[in-house]
Amino acid sequence: MRTLSLDIGNTAVKYGYFEQDALRESATGQTPAQVRAAVQRLRPEHVVLASVAGPTADWAAELRALVPGEILEFVPATTRLPIGNAYATPHTLGADRLAAAVGAAWLLPGRDVVIVDAGTAIKCDMVDADGVFRGGSIAPGLTMRFQALHTFTGRLPLVAGLPEATAEIPLTGTDTQEAIRSGVLNGAVAEVAGLLAHYEARFPHLAVVLAGGDAPFFRARLKRPIFVVPELVLIGLHRILVHHVAT
Repeated sequence: MRTLSLDIGNTAVKYGYFEQDALRESATGQTPAQVRAAVQRLRPEHVVLASVAGPTADWAAELRALVPGEILEFVPATTRLPIGNAYATPHTLGADRLAAAVGAAWLLPGRDVVIVDAGTAIKCDMVDADGVFRGGSIAPGLTMRFQALHTFTGRLPLVAGLPEATAEIPLTGTDTQEAIRSGVLNGAVAEVAGLLAHYEARFPHLAVVLAGGDAPFFRARLKRPIFVVPELVLIGLHRILVHHVAT
């Protein structure tokens, strides 16, 4: 089976092309024209779309003229899933969060897993060993934290750009920009590390999967074994599509 997963995010559009369960090609920052060209070149049999940025109907309408099989618009509250979903308000659940959970449960079956998706927001979500999504937490991402300090104060500058993944971030900033970097970056790492410590106290054999654009920054600073899966959401969308087609 040849499939295409399309993840329409707040800041970027990503696609992943799969043959059976193998991810053969992926790209980020795609325009509608680039996605259309990729579909024409790769010729997937089925496509799954997910969006946290708005409706997918226009994307789906265009793809139906190019794809012979299923065009699945993933809706967390109604789409059939290969895992359980214990979230109290599934109609408010972001498609990316649930897709990442499906991907983690497939990659690490029978494990308690926390997914740290570090992108526009920092999301820490849990799938238990029985394959049930339990929910999690959402906090501002790194760029959003820098922007908020500048936007909601009168004099704090906008600190742009992240350091190299392994660069040292001084704990005690000696000027305002350095102090902002310390507060945002060291604070975010301490926040995520603290959440993981709380989860591990309850689930001693916990696995952690790290995804999202800022994953390299966190991977270098979280002092514990971590599975880094940059394309976790795309993998999860693929597994949702396979489950949907099979059932």
